[in-house]
Amino acid sequence: MTASQPAAATDTARPKLAFRPLPVPQVDVRGFWGDRVDAVAAKTAGILYDRCVEARMLEQIDPDRPSPGVVIPFHSPSPDEADTQGAEFTGSTVTTQMFWDSDWGKTIETAAYSLYRRRNPELERKIDAVIDMYGKLQQPDGYLSSWYQRIQPGLRWTSLRDCHELYCAGHLIEGAVAYFQATGKRKLLDIMCRYADHIASMFGPEPGKRKGYCGHEEIELALVKLARATGENKYMELAKYFIDQRGQQPHYFDEEARARGADPKAYHFKTYEYNQSHKPVREQHKVVGHAVRAMYLFSGMADIATEFGDDSLRAALDRLWDDLTTKSLYVTGGIGPSAHNEGFTSDYDLPNDTAYAETCASVGLVFWASRMLGMGPNARYADMMERALYNGSISGLSLDGSLFFYENPLESRGGHHRWKWHRCPCCPPNIGRMVASIGSYFYGLADDALAVHLYGDSTARFEIAGRAVSLVQTSNYPWDGAVAIEIGPQAPVEFTLHLRVPAWCRNAALRVNGKMVDLDAATSDGYVAIRREWRPGDRVELDLEMSMSRLFANPLVRQDIGRVALARGPLIYCVEETDNGAGLHRIALPREARLEAHPEPNLLGGIVTLSAIGTRAETKNWGSDLYRSKPPATEETTLKAVPYFAWDNRDPGEMLVWLREG
Repeated sequence: MTASQPAAATDTARPKLAFRPLPVPQVDVRGFWGDRVDAVAAKTAGILYDRCVEARMLEQIDPDRPSPGVVIPFHSPSPDEADTQGAEFTGSTVTTQMFWDSDWGKTIETAAYSLYRRRNPELERKIDAVIDMYGKLQQPDGYLSSWYQRIQPGLRWTSLRDCHELYCAGHLIEGAVAYFQATGKRKLLDIMCRYADHIASMFGPEPGKRKGYCGHEEIELALVKLARATGENKYMELAKYFIDQRGQQPHYFDEEARARGADPKAYHFKTYEYNQSHKPVREQHKVVGHAVRAMYLFSGMADIATEFGDDSLRAALDRLWDDLTTKSLYVTGGIGPSAHNEGFTSDYDLPNDTAYAETCASVGLVFWASRMLGMGPNARYADMMERALYNGSISGLSLDGSLFFYENPLESRGGHHRWKWHRCPCCPPNIGRMVASIGSYFYGLADDALAVHLYGDSTARFEIAGRAVSLVQTSNYPWDGAVAIEIGPQAPVEFTLHLRVPAWCRNAALRVNGKMVDLDAATSDGYVAIRREWRPGDRVELDLEMSMSRLFANPLVRQDIGRVALARGPLIYCVEETDNGAGLHRIALPREARLEAHPEPNLLGGIVTLSAIGTRAETKNWGSDLYRSKPPATEETTLKAVPYFAWDNRDPGEMLVWLREG
């Protein structure tokens, strides 16, 4: 087994048509995503490490140093519950956090894929040193938690509901798999396999084992990655156990509270809907609670549904998907409107200026959508993955890779800006690791098929039917919809190539070696299926019309009545004060106004802007009256819109996604 080619999990009942993502080292990205991966490799990965050190996280994991920091209460906030109102770490005072292992795990994962992208011996040396500390910290039985070993020893496995042991283990596992795949070094992988073995000895359906699961889901999808990377099916079975056990009665969180002498009802959110343990997962039909936790749970469920061919999980996931996408989804792919629970409230409650829409939650939606594609190509999932990728998630990272959003509102009065760091730094490494690993979201490989989920300059290398194949995409996507694909098999080989036709595309055309393909006849679930014997030099040309669209919200979304959002291709647009002047709420876009697209290679790294003739309500002749019996005068104005992901990268000011319709 090489570092770039993980093993298949042994004895896993994986359906023949299951699609698995290609590992990051098997996909090279260029163009739009290449620029973003380069920014993460050049700047973000190092920043993540440096900020972790400044926060004194090294002191918590280094057994050769005194235990650091101030112990926080036992019932602490989660990484996603901490105060997020722009607070920045100063280095003067430190509160030790129980979830710092998770921040290290995501930082290691970001660094791993960045090191694959570009050599950085200094960063690699630093990460190797962190891994060495975890190796020293690990106990003889395999247990590994800096919080319970260094800050609160003797209390391990006493509060899964609140204290993130398995959540932290999950992120460290994902970091270990990434570091192994990208560098070939398996020290952290071996460390985390020992820890996973310890966890398996503690939890499971067997007599004498605990019947618990984590209050903050994450380990489920990490164990799937570990099983795929090592070929050890026991990790897949453990992931399945955690999924199956969640929400079963008697409720584990009640039992463990009583065991530690606490009142089970003394739970800060008063409902197990908060962590999606209110019902067994197959009985859930509504997306509730903390948004990031929900996305991680559904991601793990989708992985298990794929690996075991579990139709009961698939049915539950489809119910939950429909609920989210028809009632609780921002047009940007952001989710979770409330800062109170960092999650969901009521149907159609989608405020714009107070939208929480945490970066981690949108990243989690990308995770979920990508894993739904494991059960077969379906554009309803891939289109949503693309929407969340290009809008609600990468908005959380500045174009140069140095600054971060925690919340992603759809309206700003000028006071919302990216920050350097945060006392609860879950989002910076989450967006970092997703961007650095973006190649793994482009393609899905089955026994005799390859699905192309995302378009853009890239090269994929894979093996199918025992033959090595390369696939080269050439495209200026998302600015242009022309996609050329050249297939390069080692020798002629037959397989099915699935190509997505996005729902936003009004007109598409496909040619194979210059011959037109009947899209209507060849398309199912939004993917064109081309089955043939592929030979070296075969060429596929897909032309997607980059349609400009006005988008309108369901009338039940009270905040968006009488408003319109603009889109071009997969991108949602917004207007900023720096282009349109102050008072964006006074601008209106008439229904009949013509939208125009303008390539601007020297703006914001090279983008396509949208413009239209609108109107602006004027104040100059209004006087000092607060109210009048006549409406204000209006004057014509040319509005300019930029992609939402690129806002707040220039002069500070107002921003607006939903424009008044004039």
